[in-house]
Amino acid sequence: GHGLAQKHPGDASIEKHPAVLLVENFEEGTLEALKPRWNEIENKDGKVLEIVNDHSEASSGSKCLQVTATLGENTGGHLFKRLDPIQTRVFSRFYVKFAEDAPYLHHFSGLGGYNPPTNWPQGSAGKHAAGDTRFSARIEPNGSYGSLPAPGGWMFYTYWNDMKQSADGGFWGNGLWPEGRPGPPRGQWQCVEIMVKCNEVGKSDGELALWLDGKLTTHIGPGTKTGKWTGEGFQVGKDGESTFEGFRWRTVPELAVSYFMLSHYVTENAYRQNNIANPPKTNRVWFDDIVVATEYVGPIHPNP
Repeated sequence: GHGLAQKHPGDASIEKHPAVLLVENFEEGTLEALKPRWNEIENKDGKVLEIVNDHSEASSGSKCLQVTATLGENTGGHLFKRLDPIQTRVFSRFYVKFAEDAPYLHHFSGLGGYNPPTNWPQGSAGKHAAGDTRFSARIEPNGSYGSLPAPGGWMFYTYWNDMKQSADGGFWGNGLWPEGRPGPPRGQWQCVEIMVKCNEVGKSDGELALWLDGKLTTHIGPGTKTGKWTGEGFQVGKDGESTFEGFRWRTVPELAVSYFMLSHYVTENAYRQNNIANPPKTNRVWFDDIVVATEYVGPIHPNP
């Protein structure tokens, strides 16, 4: 259905809606102008982030953020926004475009929570996400060990209290795949929106959802049918053999959604995992028209 964007054609004044927590459209044209709205900006040597003239057909603006990862020099960059106060349900919408020759990447953008909240991301890969300290849900294209064409299919990369342990004994993020494993189109803007809903403490009733260009692509919660669980995760499917119990993102009320991170993270390991022997040196994406809110946002609504 329609969301907040319908009430604000072209996203005009959408930042004034009481449900909106963050708006970023990059129209001020400088990285310096981003600082009042973001808690941390990672831009190694000033060579990763750049405001450029490009935009989706839906956008009423003319500029966007270009993020370039260069092997041997950096791993990409990010914008990190602390949400204060913390929230029990958050929607984040952004537009993204992958290059015409987009290769695989390592990790991407999403929502999560830290207890206590911080102004920067915490490094805790491979460790169990205890329900009183943290959880995260990133949406990212994943190549599934090279079985999907680059940049891969959209997948939720998740850490939470009841995540499954990997075969090597570590707790690497569980990959939760929408049915059919749809992927982003190369060289075209796509509207991506995710939702994280916290569980009631003591219950496993948390939820996770993905919309692509305004279409609900997957909604994971109590009763969702899935394929067989593995140490890596599961795929949603209406004919799945298993039934998901729902997310227990947290075990204490002090932990809730406390941040949104816009990220493009690239490493050589991402290429090795997808059987790429000679990876390209640069990996580039473009972001635009970000809205983070406590209600469904939806794609930019056209001006009348």
